[in-house]
Amino acid sequence: MATVATIRCPRCGNEVRGNYFTCTFCGKRLRKERIEEFYLFKRIEEEWVTPLGFFEKLIYLFINPSRAFWDINHLRKKSPGYFILLFNSLTYGLIGLATASHVSIQSVINSMRYPSLAPLILYILFFLFGFVYQSLLYLFLIWIYGKAANYSVNFSERLEQRFGGESIEKQQYKDRKLSPFSIYKGGTLLQTQKPYKTKMFMCAFVPFLIINPLNALILAIGLPDIYLSAPSGSADIFLMLFDPNSSVWAAVHIIEFIIMGFWVPLLMTIAIRELSNSSTLRVLVSSYIVGILIAIFFYLLRPTLLGY
Repeated sequence: MATVATIRCPRCGNEVRGNYFTCTFCGKRLRKERIEEFYLFKRIEEEWVTPLGFFEKLIYLFINPSRAFWDINHLRKKSPGYFILLFNSLTYGLIGLATASHVSIQSVINSMRYPSLAPLILYILFFLFGFVYQSLLYLFLIWIYGKAANYSVNFSERLEQRFGGESIEKQQYKDRKLSPFSIYKGGTLLQTQKPYKTKMFMCAFVPFLIINPLNALILAIGLPDIYLSAPSGSADIFLMLFDPNSSVWAAVHIIEFIIMGFWVPLLMTIAIRELSNSSTLRVLVSSYIVGILIAIFFYLLRPTLLGY
């Protein structure tokens, strides 16, 4: 691992690595980037006293993601990432239910002992499918965003410096008296917690808390109803529901393309920046390259948008 020079923080007086953008002791910004003058990317330099509440974190992830991830980074084990995955799966069940509700097979309904339970059963099945699907998707995206960050800011190396055993900084200051000005609570160095990278990065998928119900509403209103007296070929039902020429599915996929290509990369940028204490601009570029490519392959190349 390459040796990195240290600099002295002008506020607390402690030495930190020269490639850090904020002081790991007091949280003061050490290097400035013009992009951080923009509201969404502005670094928080306040003292951190108490963590935001669960719902406050969710709200700030929408209205002020820099503050949200700044707070989450100070107490990562309380990150709402896994709850966001759970809530997204619950709302994903609404998409499946909205789609399946347009298919009515009379003979199947008549054969059911408790037909009123059919919507609940369908919802549970789609929820379980959504949980597995989104878990795998999010883990894949977190992995590929991390790979991109390795090229832009040496993300893995920075995490190794901070969390690989006892970090260099902690070893250096373990037996040394800290500066008498180290009374600030904005830094993260002296906290004894794991990186919780996956849990923190899953917060970047919070937009789907809104988008999944919106897509479910679009499908519930826009899809045609299919009435069958007896079970027909599953392929025929599938083609009727997922018509490649359907403007309804095209609208859903355009919304998902925008979210996955532009909103998620923005949130992932801030999450990576906060966890690795690195450049906003360099992480932003790599994240948007990944986000746009993923959005193109996952959504823009679908038949509903290409017209075949």
